[in-house]
Amino acid sequence: MKKWLEFSITLLLSFNVYAQSPIELQRSKTQGLTLYNQFKAISAISYLELAADSGDHEAQYYLGEALRKSNKHMTLEAQTAYEASALQGDIYAMIRLSQRDNDLCAAMNNCPAEKKPPSEWSKSALEAATKEVEKGDSEAMYLMYRITGDDKWLEKSAEGGFALSQYYLAAEYRDGKGFFLTPSKRADVVERWMKASAEGGYPPGMMGLAAVSIEKKDLESFRNWNEKAAASGYVEGVFGYGSYLGENPSNYGFKPDLVKSYALLSLLFELDGGGNVRRDVEDVLPNIAKKMSPEQINEAKRFSEGWKSSHPPLSFFPDKL
Repeated sequence: MKKWLEFSITLLLSFNVYAQSPIELQRSKTQGLTLYNQFKAISAISYLELAADSGDHEAQYYLGEALRKSNKHMTLEAQTAYEASALQGDIYAMIRLSQRDNDLCAAMNNCPAEKKPPSEWSKSALEAATKEVEKGDSEAMYLMYRITGDDKWLEKSAEGGFALSQYYLAAEYRDGKGFFLTPSKRADVVERWMKASAEGGYPPGMMGLAAVSIEKKDLESFRNWNEKAAASGYVEGVFGYGSYLGENPSNYGFKPDLVKSYALLSLLFELDGGGNVRRDVEDVLPNIAKKMSPEQINEAKRFSEGWKSSHPPLSFFPDKL
């Protein structure tokens, strides 16, 4: 009876997947990733499941992430999703499976049964990443860094143009990595890599470069990169840009715009999955609203809807690993 019930459920799920068009499956995956990147892992699961059941290895990986994070440890469902992704060659999934001994499930002694032990997944990840590195793939070089812990791979990945690695390398130099004859030489290298990351389209790199610009008292560059980070949907950028527009006079030379300030900050109320940003908005927005007329607030609401429809969704841009 139990086996028949399991078969029936599987059959129903299969019918549900096949009933969806490729466009609908992609839309479901996109919505799942949007929610996941807003720290709404539980809400993301149903959307990612649909795409994962269709065989999308990236959706399978993120489904594993959403399930693991929402349960605070590796569950059977999460592991099954990771394994499905890894068996299709997804290196991120292989790496995550190789880390299972460090998961909370190991401490609780309730890790699910596995297809391969973590050491075998680590070996598979290394082999797969090595093949991609031989093709010159800079993201694979970053994965080699995550697998081996060898800094040379982070440097090679950054030199190869992978914006995430460029950001991490800049942050490591900023935090004391390496030897430099003078602080200005270190600052130059930090700026070089943060600039490369920002220009490569990585929003945390944009805000990192904005921070460098403040240190150099280059307010024009600070404003430029803060605004670009906001336009990318990066939560830190949206909050910063929106807050600065509400200042009069502005400490950083932004032209005060209460309508746009209110509109951008109010967008952040949808982030109720984590990150504490709602609390920050609740501290700032009332003071801006006090300076506005009812007509301006209505205009801000219209502006907010227009911004939302013409810009990428809000995201914390969490690391994939």
